[in-house]
Amino acid sequence: MEYVYAAMLLHKAGQKVEEASVKKVLEAAGVTVDDARVKALVAALDGVNIDEAVQKAAVAPAAAPATAAPAGGEAKAEAAEEKKEEKKDDGAAAAGLGSLFG
Repeated sequence: MEYVYAAMLLHKAGQKVEEASVKKVLEAAGVTVDDARVKALVAALDGVNIDEAVQKAAVAPAAAPATAAPAGGEAKAEAAEEKKEEKKDDGAAAAGLGSLFG
């Protein structure tokens, strides 16, 4: 996760996200740098509009359709079960993305 944070910090500061700059940020933070992970991160971000990707990521949860909980006891249990499933799906997606960058 710290590799992604380093790239985000560089981008926010108006710097180019390159291997050398990512390494410098990580080393300044006291992280033992894995060159392969840095190369993979920089390659994965090549051609990506980071501002657009962040915007989409921030909007996606808010864009999910809101469902009103029904009034009956059985219906409430069903709505609660649906929420659990949604959270489980979100967690699986996050875990998948996390495995890309450690």
